[in-house]
Formats: sequence, structure tokens, C-alpha cells
Amino acid sequence: MAEGAGVRRAGMAPSHEATPPWRGVIERYREFLPVGEETPVITLLEGNTPLLPARRLAEKLGCDNPIWLKLEGLNPTGSFKDRGMTVAVSKAVEAGSQAVICASTGNTAASAAAYAARAGLEAVVVIPKGKTALGKLTQAMIHGARVLQVEGSFDDALRIVKDLSARHPMTLVNSLNPFRLEGQKTAAFEICEALGDQAPDLHFIPVGNAGNITAYWKGYREFHSCGRSTSLPKMRGFQAEGAAPIVRGKVVEEPETVASAIRIGNPASWQEAVMAAEESGGFIDMVSDEEIIAAYSLLAASEGTFGEPASAASVAGLAKDVRLGRLPKGATVVCTITGHGLKDPDTGLRAAAKPASLPAHLEAIEQHLGLRGSSGG
Repeated sequence: MAEGAGVRRAGMAPSHEATPPWRGVIERYREFLPVGEETPVITLLEGNTPLLPARRLAEKLGCDNPIWLKLEGLNPTGSFKDRGMTVAVSKAVEAGSQAVICASTGNTAASAAAYAARAGLEAVVVIPKGKTALGKLTQAMIHGARVLQVEGSFDDALRIVKDLSARHPMTLVNSLNPFRLEGQKTAAFEICEALGDQAPDLHFIPVGNAGNITAYWKGYREFHSCGRSTSLPKMRGFQAEGAAPIVRGKVVEEPETVASAIRIGNPASWQEAVMAAEESGGFIDMVSDEEIIAAYSLLAASEGTFGEPASAASVAGLAKDVRLGRLPKGATVVCTITGHGLKDPDTGLRAAAKPASLPAHLEAIEQHLGLRGSSGG
């Protein structure tokens, strides 16, 4: 066999240097993060998630814009929370903390529990009873966290953990912890690098506790200010209609939406999110549960991308903007898909077509599929 590209003799040195292994967001973007040589890096090798072109989605939505999906569900625990958690837990260990605590609708709990396990810390997570998707609750429990359910909302749970962390030696790792947002901003860095050192024209993102839109805008500004990217995006955030306090301009006492990850009535980063939208020339709007589920199903069927329902708020927002004529022709679009669909399998089962039950015979299968049988020669 002739020697060709990618083929070499045993013991022969490669013709180019090997790509350095990915070492997680802290090591990759250390110069942009509040860490020093003495900071113990607690990592699950988060980050480096795909930026997937979505041509079929664009066709289905009826637009010719370049659309990209930032697949944050491919982080180690299945959501974007890992980017911030690696920094928050690393800094907690550096400070000598023995325990971390958070309130959660699920993803923060899963991430905090995993990184605490990695660091050898105790994790306490407080969740609203009956409001956490099964996949996320399972993660927190299997990683060894002490899971406490309260009879109230996420906002009640957040108030409790804030008080507990103030009274006891436990590090709060909700997005009120500034190190969380520092880690989350690294997704913006990756997007700029993937797009050739420039930001998209428009960035669509779900908004729940509002830390992520704040973090992305921070990341885009930092990369731009130091010359690592040539442009800035307009941030377009979308809340669920039943949990849209920023859009409505008032706290929602009993938020309700199928998108459990953004079922938050009083976002911790409310003002920062409004500032991010306004500074960027974007806005924060809302989409209905029906629009979220339609986008959720479309995303899976058109691009093979299974995000949890809250993730689909970004795509639902994009569909709304196409429908209302708010999408500039030719604008490059990025939609953040914040978490994996297996976080909430129950919603997927309800939204998908049910499997047919048939006899175990070839002819029955052919008949069901509308196929004509053939005889062998």
C-alpha cells in the first residue's frame, strides 16, 4: 500500500505537532479569569462545546440567515452551568471551604454536586418540591449531594440558601457568586474563535435567573476590548411567558412553564440582564409554552439536536422574530442550547410520537410502513 495522508511507518515522527489536549475552561482562558498559580483547578474538562451550523433549521423557519447552535448540553453534566461551576468550586477550595450550597431548578444542583464530588467537598442543594426534572434530580443525588426539597418556589429556595451561607461556613454557588459568571462568559470566547475572531450579529439565549445573558455579554465585551474579536453581537433574551418578570416589569409570585430551568419569578441578575440587552442594542422578550415545545420538537427533528425545553426558548425566540419580521436579512445568528434533552425525559416522551405496537412478523412491519413485500429469487 502506498504511503498517503495520515499513514506513517512505525516509529516515524508525525509531520506536525499534535493538538494540545483540552484542559478545561480555566486553563484555556486563564488570562481572562480570576485565578492565580495558587488556585487549585477543579475541572471535569468542561467547555469546548460544538458550534453547529443549522441549515435545515433555517429552511424550516423560512429564513436564509446563517444559524449556529452552541451546544452547551455537551458539557460534562449536560448543561452550561459547568463553565461557571469549575471556577466557583475552584475558588471555594482555594478559600478553604468544606461545603458548597445552592438553590436550583435542577441544572445548578447537578453541576454543583458533580464538581463538589470532584473536589471532595460536601454539597447541599435546595430545590422546590415537585418542580425539578427527573434527570437533574437523579444527577444531584447520585453525586452524593444532600438534596432538600422545600414546599415553595425557586425564589423561596434561593432566599433560604443565601441566609444559610451567611450564617454557616458554606460557599454559595448560585449565580450570585461572581465566579460563576466569570466561568460562563467563556462560551462567548469559544463562539468568537469558531466564527473567525468575530461575534455573531445576533445572539439568542434563554433567560431564567438571567446570569447567562449577563455572562455572555461580559465575555463578548472582554474579547472585543482586547482585540481578540472584531465585533459585538446584539443580545436577544427570551423568557417563558408564564415566568417573564423582566418582560412584565414585576416579580412573578408563582411562575409556571414547561421549561423548568427558567421557571423563575425574581431573577438574581435582573438588572444586569437588562443592562446587557440594552448595551448590546438587543432586548428581552417572552415566548409561550406552545412556542417553546414547537421549537423543542423542531430542533430535534430538523437538526438532530435534543435540548431540554428551556434550551428551546432561544430557538422559539428566533422563530418569533422571523415571524414578526425582526430578523435582519443576512444576519449571522447564534442560539445557545443550554442543556441536554435527557435532563427532562418526561417532556420528551410527552412531545414525541408514541411507538407502534405490532406483531413480530415481517409482513406486519411492511404493512405498517407502507412497504410492498418482495420474494427472493
